[in-house]
This record gives sequence, C-alpha cells and structure tokens, in this order.
Amino acid sequence: MSAHPPYPRTGRHRAALAASCAALLLATSGCSLGPPEPDPAGEPPNLPTPSVSAEPGGAGQQVVATTLATGLRVPWDIAFLPDGGGLVTERDSGRILKIGPESGPDGLRVAPVQTIPDVAAGGEAGLLGLAVSPSYDKDRTVFVYYTTEQDNRVAKFKLGEPPTPILTGIPRASTHDGGGLAFGPDGQLYVSTGDAGDREAAQDRASLGGKILRITADGTPAPGNPFPGSPVWSLGHRNVQGMAWDASKRMYATEFGQNTWDEINRINAGGNYGWPVVEGRAGNGRYVDPIAQWRTSEASCSGLTSVQRLLVTACLRGQRLWVVELTDTGTVLGQPRELLNGRYGRLRAAAAAPDGSVWVSTSNHDGRGRPAPEDDRLLRLVFADGGAGRS
Repeated sequence: MSAHPPYPRTGRHRAALAASCAALLLATSGCSLGPPEPDPAGEPPNLPTPSVSAEPGGAGQQVVATTLATGLRVPWDIAFLPDGGGLVTERDSGRILKIGPESGPDGLRVAPVQTIPDVAAGGEAGLLGLAVSPSYDKDRTVFVYYTTEQDNRVAKFKLGEPPTPILTGIPRASTHDGGGLAFGPDGQLYVSTGDAGDREAAQDRASLGGKILRITADGTPAPGNPFPGSPVWSLGHRNVQGMAWDASKRMYATEFGQNTWDEINRINAGGNYGWPVVEGRAGNGRYVDPIAQWRTSEASCSGLTSVQRLLVTACLRGQRLWVVELTDTGTVLGQPRELLNGRYGRLRAAAAAPDGSVWVSTSNHDGRGRPAPEDDRLLRLVFADGGAGRS
C-alpha cells in the first residue's frame, strides 16, 4: 500500500457533462443527465470528464460515471451539507473530508475538515458512519459512528470542535462492526450495528450488537420504539451497514450474510431478521424474509440509497452495484440489475446527492482489494434509464 497522501487528488480533465449526455442519447434515445445546478457563485461546478458504461443484465440500463476525487483511503460513508458539499469519512485515517461544492481548475475542491480523536482502526473497525443533522442550518451538528479501544460509539459535534459521545457500549471487534448512521423521515437517528462476532447477541434485546437502533439526537431511546426504554428498533442482524427510505417512508437495509446469502431487507419496527438461526429467506413466518438476496460472491453490499423508485446498493466482494426497482407497495418489480461489474473494484458507500445523482466510493485500500493508482475514488453516477440525476 502506498503512503497516505496529505491531500486527495481530484480529476484532471475538463469537459461538459452535457456533451457526454449527447453521446449517450445516440445510444439510448433518452438521457436523464444534464449540467449540475449552479453553485452559489452562479457557475456550474467543474466536473471531470464522465465515462459511459453499459453493463449486462440491465435490459438497456446504462450509467454515466464521473470520477470526482482520487487518492482517498477507504472512504466509508458520505453525507451532504446544505450547500451541496459532500462530507466523506475515511475509515483508517479517522479523517473527514469535504468535497465541493467549490471547484477549481482541476474539478471539485477536496479538503480535510476534521480528524476524529481516539479512533482505533483495524480490520473492519475505524471511522465509519456519518450523518448530518436535518436542522444543520440551525444547529451545525454532524454525527459519526466510530470504533475506540473499548467500543463502537456514536458522537455529535460541530465541524472543528471535539466530538461528544451520545451512545457508547456498542460491541466492537475486528469484523462485524456495523457502522451505518442515517436520519429517518421521522427525524430520529438510526444506527446499524454488527454482532461483533458474538452470534447470540443478535437475538439478545439487552445487547446493542446485531441491531438497528433508533435514538434521538441526544442519544436516548426515541419515542415510539417497539421495546419500551430500549433503543432497539429491529434485531436478528449479523452485520448491517447501509440504510435507506423510499418515497413512501418505508425503510430498507443491507445485510452481510455468512457464506450463503447477502440481503436487502425491508425494516419493520420490532422485526426479527433471523440471525443466527437463518440466513436468507426462511419462509416460516417467524422471521422477516429479505426482499432481495444474492450469493455472497455476487454481493457483500455495504452502502444503500434510494432514488425515486430505485434502491441502489454498492457491493464489496461482488464489485458491482445492484439496482432494485420497487413497486408502489414496496415490493421488488422485476429482476434486480447489476451495473459496473468489476469496473472499479470494491464499492462501499452509496448516497443520493442533492442534484439527484448517486455518489459511490471505492474501497480497494481496505486490505481486501487490489488498488489501482487512482484508488480510492469517489464516483458520481447518473442512470440513463433509472431516472436518477437532473434532466
């Protein structure tokens, strides 16, 4: 592994995204890509030249991929500020980077804005999830999930100030640390945890391991949780990282299986998802079955986001995106589609950007990938036939 550069590099080519869209129009007879919205200075951001990728198994689905930043180290999560800039956590360095919305001659500006102290990185542990307060304009608050020598924990802070822990005691290990953070449509903070290698903890409501938790911005159990006085929202999870909500406020999450099945689950309050008793669909009514599942070699998906009627999940071992189209009732419409298969290596974070595109990070420096000279990268994706991205 090469030495950690002091600053990530940005793309070095200049071209209008509209030109790429015109080329794609010739191939697909339709395109949802257009120039990004102007930044506060009145000029559109200077984005690098996009590339067009047509992947098999997508019934004509295509995606336009633009590299926004290179030279990152294990970018784990992405969250957006009101100004349109993206905050990105680096798992092993403990740094938080801000990418955009300002731009220069080489593309979007990339700058470290914070290093979280006491991060104990190793294996799958380190600086993981990130969430921006829904009231950021008023409270300027950011939330992070990270590993210390004692535990995994959630803290809140204002950029440039020391973090204040609000939830501690989440089990930690070198694997199965969970790490997802996201504010739901109800304004509460959802936290995804792993079983930290203790399989039985997933079924123990007294343990914070192997759960999705729902807490207030102060770290207390949120009102309306299914188990009084407990932060537990759902249980029976092996290792959840990505969480997302569709337009009807239904919740979904990715699940790392053991050797057989990786899953996307629709998450219900108080739902039991079966680990360690079952992996994948049980079909017995006792445990909640996934809405989609794949062999672990094709998936091992981490980040999850929702754009219009699509769930988009970024996969590590599978080195691809899975795109799942939803019906009005939240079930799967047709067959999930795979994109970018093997093109960028291991993919981890996936987040819907304010302009309707999807930002995805690679994870080739995490000890299990084969880094290319530009890794790790942050990509901007627009789906030609999926409706993601501004028209």
